[in-house]
Amino acid sequence: MSTYHIAQVNIAEMRAPLDSETMAGFVARLDEINALAERTPGFVWRLKGDANNATALRIFDNHSIIINMSVWDSIDALYQYTYYSDHAQVYRQRGEWFRRLQNHMLALWWVPAGHTPTPQEAKDKLAYLNAHGATPLAFNFKQRYSVEEMISAINT
Repeated sequence: MSTYHIAQVNIAEMRAPLDSETMAGFVARLDEINALAERTPGFVWRLKGDANNATALRIFDNHSIIINMSVWDSIDALYQYTYYSDHAQVYRQRGEWFRRLQNHMLALWWVPAGHTPTPQEAKDKLAYLNAHGATPLAFNFKQRYSVEEMISAINT
Protein backbone atom coordinates (compact mmCIF):
# COMPACT_ATOMS: atom_id res chain seq x y z
CA MET A 1 0.00 0.00 0.00
CA SER A 2 1.38 3.38 -1.03
CA THR A 3 1.99 6.04 1.56
CA TYR A 4 0.53 8.57 -0.90
CA HIS A 5 -2.75 8.82 -2.75
CA ILE A 6 -3.83 11.04 -5.62
CA ALA A 7 -6.33 13.81 -4.87
CA GLN A 8 -8.38 15.42 -7.59
CA VAL A 9 -10.62 18.44 -7.86
CA ASN A 10 -12.72 19.37 -10.82
CA ILE A 11 -15.02 22.31 -11.10
CA ALA A 12 -17.73 23.28 -13.53
CA GLU A 13 -19.83 26.37 -14.14
CA MET A 14 -23.49 25.41 -14.48
CA ARG A 15 -25.47 26.80 -17.42
CA ALA A 16 -28.55 27.13 -15.18
CA PRO A 17 -29.62 26.47 -11.58
CA LEU A 18 -29.34 22.86 -10.43
CA ASP A 19 -33.13 22.47 -10.22
CA SER A 20 -33.68 23.68 -13.80
CA GLU A 21 -34.68 21.66 -16.85
CA THR A 22 -31.24 22.43 -18.34
CA MET A 23 -29.49 20.58 -15.50
CA ALA A 24 -32.03 17.73 -15.16
CA GLY A 25 -29.98 15.20 -17.14
CA PHE A 26 -26.91 15.86 -15.00
CA VAL A 27 -28.84 15.69 -11.73
CA ALA A 28 -30.57 12.46 -12.83
CA ARG A 29 -27.20 10.69 -13.20
CA LEU A 30 -25.44 12.15 -10.16
CA ASP A 31 -26.23 9.46 -7.57
CA GLU A 32 -25.53 6.68 -10.07
CA ILE A 33 -22.13 8.07 -11.07
CA ASN A 34 -21.11 8.81 -7.48
CA ALA A 35 -22.06 5.27 -6.45
CA LEU A 36 -20.05 3.93 -9.39
CA ALA A 37 -17.00 5.86 -8.18
CA GLU A 38 -17.35 4.38 -4.70
CA ARG A 39 -17.48 0.83 -6.14
CA THR A 40 -14.53 1.35 -8.47
CA PRO A 41 -11.23 -0.31 -7.48
CA GLY A 42 -8.82 2.32 -6.19
CA PHE A 43 -11.47 4.69 -4.84
CA VAL A 44 -10.63 6.08 -1.37
CA TRP A 45 -12.87 9.09 -0.60
CA ARG A 46 -15.10 11.76 -2.15
CA LEU A 47 -16.40 15.12 -0.97
CA LYS A 48 -20.04 15.00 0.11
CA GLY A 49 -22.51 17.54 1.35
CA ASP A 50 -25.92 16.99 2.93
CA ALA A 51 -27.38 15.42 -0.24
CA ASN A 52 -24.62 12.76 -0.49
CA ASN A 53 -22.91 14.85 -3.19
CA ALA A 54 -21.04 18.15 -3.31
CA THR A 55 -23.37 20.16 -5.55
CA ALA A 56 -24.62 22.41 -2.74
CA LEU A 57 -21.11 23.37 -1.62
CA ARG A 58 -19.97 26.77 -2.86
CA ILE A 59 -16.34 27.77 -2.41
CA PHE A 60 -16.04 30.26 -5.26
CA ASP A 61 -17.48 33.77 -5.51
CA ASN A 62 -19.32 32.63 -8.63
CA HIS A 63 -22.08 30.49 -7.14
CA SER A 64 -22.70 28.79 -10.49
CA ILE A 65 -19.45 26.88 -10.01
CA ILE A 66 -19.79 23.45 -8.45
CA ILE A 67 -16.95 21.32 -7.11
CA ASN A 68 -16.14 17.64 -7.15
CA MET A 69 -13.27 16.20 -5.14
CA SER A 70 -12.05 12.68 -4.58
CA VAL A 71 -9.01 10.68 -3.52
CA TRP A 72 -7.78 7.52 -5.25
CA ASP A 73 -5.01 5.05 -4.55
CA SER A 74 -3.39 5.75 -7.94
CA ILE A 75 -3.60 8.02 -10.96
CA ASP A 76 -4.32 4.97 -13.11
CA ALA A 77 -7.38 4.03 -11.02
CA LEU A 78 -8.74 7.58 -11.30
CA TYR A 79 -7.99 7.70 -15.03
CA GLN A 80 -9.76 4.39 -15.66
CA TYR A 81 -12.85 5.60 -13.78
CA THR A 82 -12.86 8.99 -15.52
CA TYR A 83 -12.44 7.86 -19.11
CA TYR A 84 -13.32 4.13 -19.26
CA SER A 85 -16.37 3.66 -17.03
CA ASP A 86 -19.96 4.89 -17.40
CA HIS A 87 -18.61 8.19 -16.05
CA ALA A 88 -17.12 8.80 -19.51
CA GLN A 89 -20.60 9.04 -21.05
CA VAL A 90 -21.59 11.76 -18.59
CA TYR A 91 -18.24 13.48 -19.14
CA ARG A 92 -18.85 13.61 -22.89
CA GLN A 93 -22.21 15.36 -22.27
CA ARG A 94 -20.73 18.07 -20.03
CA GLY A 95 -21.23 20.78 -22.67
CA GLU A 96 -25.01 20.40 -22.29
CA TRP A 97 -24.84 21.38 -18.63
CA PHE A 98 -21.67 23.39 -18.10
CA ARG A 99 -19.94 26.41 -19.63
CA ARG A 100 -16.36 26.17 -20.86
CA LEU A 101 -14.03 27.77 -18.32
CA GLN A 102 -10.95 29.73 -19.36
CA ASN A 103 -8.82 28.42 -16.49
CA HIS A 104 -7.98 24.89 -15.45
CA MET A 105 -11.01 22.90 -14.34
CA LEU A 106 -9.06 19.91 -13.01
CA ALA A 107 -6.09 19.62 -10.69
CA LEU A 108 -4.35 16.53 -9.37
CA TRP A 109 -1.92 16.40 -6.45
CA TRP A 110 -0.37 13.84 -4.14
CA VAL A 111 -1.55 13.60 -0.53
CA PRO A 112 -0.34 11.40 2.30
CA ALA A 113 -2.50 8.30 2.66
CA GLY A 114 -5.21 9.07 5.21
CA HIS A 115 -5.24 12.82 4.49
CA THR A 116 -8.64 14.25 3.58
CA PRO A 117 -8.16 17.31 1.37
CA THR A 118 -10.33 20.34 2.03
CA PRO A 119 -12.21 22.42 -0.52
CA GLN A 120 -9.86 25.33 0.28
CA GLU A 121 -6.85 23.10 -0.42
CA ALA A 122 -8.42 22.15 -3.76
CA LYS A 123 -9.12 25.79 -4.58
CA ASP A 124 -5.49 26.61 -3.80
CA LYS A 125 -4.25 23.78 -6.06
CA LEU A 126 -6.36 25.05 -8.97
CA ALA A 127 -5.05 28.58 -8.39
CA TYR A 128 -1.48 27.26 -8.27
CA LEU A 129 -1.97 25.29 -11.51
CA ASN A 130 -3.43 28.36 -13.22
CA ALA A 131 -0.55 30.55 -12.05
CA HIS A 132 2.38 28.16 -12.62
CA GLY A 133 1.23 25.46 -15.01
CA ALA A 134 1.72 21.80 -14.25
CA THR A 135 4.43 21.07 -11.68
CA PRO A 136 4.94 18.22 -9.21
CA LEU A 137 2.78 20.21 -6.75
CA ALA A 138 -0.34 20.44 -8.97
CA PHE A 139 -0.80 18.85 -12.37
CA ASN A 140 -3.24 17.14 -14.73
CA PHE A 141 -3.62 13.87 -16.62
CA LYS A 142 -1.58 15.14 -19.59
CA GLN A 143 1.38 16.25 -17.47
CA ARG A 144 1.70 13.78 -14.62
CA TYR A 145 4.28 13.83 -11.86
CA SER A 146 5.31 11.07 -9.49
CA VAL A 147 5.34 11.11 -5.70
CA GLU A 148 9.14 11.16 -5.86
CA GLU A 149 9.07 14.27 -8.06
CA MET A 150 6.67 15.94 -5.62
CA ILE A 151 8.92 15.12 -2.64
CA SER A 152 11.96 16.38 -4.52
CA ALA A 153 10.17 19.65 -5.41
CA ILE A 154 9.19 20.20 -1.77
CA ASN A 155 12.73 19.52 -0.53
CA THR A 156 14.48 21.90 -2.96
